Amino acid sequence: MTVPAVVLFAVFHTFPALQGIFYSFTNWDGLSLTYDFVGLKNYYYLFQDENVWHSYLFTFQFAIVSTVLVNVLSLAIAIGLNEKIKFKNFFRAVYFLPNVLSVLIVGYIFNYLFANVLPLWGEKLGIEALSTNILGSEKWAWVGIVIVAVWQACAFNTILYLAGLQTVPSELYEASSLDGASKWQNFRHITFPMIAPFFTINMVLAMKNFLMVFDQVVALTGGGPGRATESISLHIYNGGFQGGEFAYQSANSVIYFIVIMAVSIAQIKFLQKREVDM
Repeated sequence: MTVPAVVLFAVFHTFPALQGIFYSFTNWDGLSLTYDFVGLKNYYYLFQDENVWHSYLFTFQFAIVSTVLVNVLSLAIAIGLNEKIKFKNFFRAVYFLPNVLSVLIVGYIFNYLFANVLPLWGEKLGIEALSTNILGSEKWAWVGIVIVAVWQACAFNTILYLAGLQTVPSELYEASSLDGASKWQNFRHITFPMIAPFFTINMVLAMKNFLMVFDQVVALTGGGPGRATESISLHIYNGGFQGGEFAYQSANSVIYFIVIMAVSIAQIKFLQKREVDM
């Protein structure tokens, strides 16, 4: 069973990736039957492309803010759902629901809410900040994407934190209660150190997923207004498949793969060192 799986992975994953690296050294537009080798020119021009730099700036701004928010909210929700409350299983199912919904469908629903419902409420309540569609603002459109992405991503991260909380021995809390420890002291000295490996996993997965953001941007803004919310993934898609820049964007993809890999490795190294210190 292993060999067919390896062959399928190589055919549908490894080979296309190697093809992309190969074409990044050419001037192929994605349709022509011929192409020429251009060496490192595509990589050289990438570093001078203002649109690429702007896409990197938006993507990292979005990814960092979303990663922090998702982990803070997910951990808070997981701790709440881990307490002895009524209808615990019902609430767990409700909080996991966003994870099974299509990203595009969720995006289009929130697009309607931002464009029609919130401005109506804003006008009736006299709140100027809600009276306009934030997705139409170059300054605030990214906030709308963050709200949708965080709302949907919290579900999966909450499940991982809940799994981590199940591994904390109840004897530790019983011992701390005898010493008169508060809820905050329990969290700081028992809960968080014990679930540190789950925190590492959630931080790395969330950051990686948000750096690859695509669906939410397409559904909410399409990269606009202008190029204000154009992520790297969307920039590569637009240029490679609609702009005749297949080879150029292949080089962009290679660079971005290296960037994501470097960020993930740095996160793992830093957070694992922190686990040891705790």
